[in-house]
Amino acid sequence: MIELMAMPDVSPQAFAALTREEQERAYAMVREISRRNKMRKIATMYPDEGPLRRELYPRHMEFFSAGSICRQRLMLAANRVGKTEGVGGYEMALHLTGLYPDWWEGRRFVHTVRAWACGDTTESVREIVQKKLLGEPGQEGTGLIPGEMIVRVVRRGGAVADAVDAVHVRHASGGVSICKFKSYDQKRRAFQGTEQDIIWLDEEPPMDVYAECLMRTMTTDGLVLLTFTPLMGLTDVVLQFMPDGKVPEDPAQEVS
Repeated sequence: MIELMAMPDVSPQAFAALTREEQERAYAMVREISRRNKMRKIATMYPDEGPLRRELYPRHMEFFSAGSICRQRLMLAANRVGKTEGVGGYEMALHLTGLYPDWWEGRRFVHTVRAWACGDTTESVREIVQKKLLGEPGQEGTGLIPGEMIVRVVRRGGAVADAVDAVHVRHASGGVSICKFKSYDQKRRAFQGTEQDIIWLDEEPPMDVYAECLMRTMTTDGLVLLTFTPLMGLTDVVLQFMPDGKVPEDPAQEVS
């Protein structure tokens, strides 16, 4: 579990009594703690207490815990409710690192994972999914994946500047997880071939891409996470989770 580092508690009077050299060392310590905490964003989410305490997010907690029994999960929600960062990105970061909070009741991977993080286009993946997981271009480590856990960032060639192809993440087991970034405009063929432990689909995928992702996780007993607003109505993908267009009485179940 990643935690924030505490700042030194020094009164103004005690600080004034320090020598110039001691004050400079204290300033350097504060700057270093601030730098490290900036790269531990995930530690600020879902605290036990305070205005952002996790009990205020019951649907998010329900989604996470359902992962212990459901291989496919959909967070179908309005815009600006935290489904990308607070649900898909948060859970993906936990699985990539293997660093779970004590309260976590969902699926846990005790081994390194192979993962895909996906969105509509290469540009939108860079602007949304990549930014949530890694941070701004050139500031990798300030997103949900702690900076100290990032081993390598592999850049993508092509016309989209600053797009990342994959990130290698240190896992608690001692190995390295790999997350590749993909977009639906690459079409179904780009989603064929390899087994994956986790696939996160941010924004609604085409049905053929979704079906291919299910195949990629079938032999690994892997997870498929979807987070999107149903802008296109009751599509084939939405109906996989809402038989007859209705929300199941028990949403935490796999719908065949």
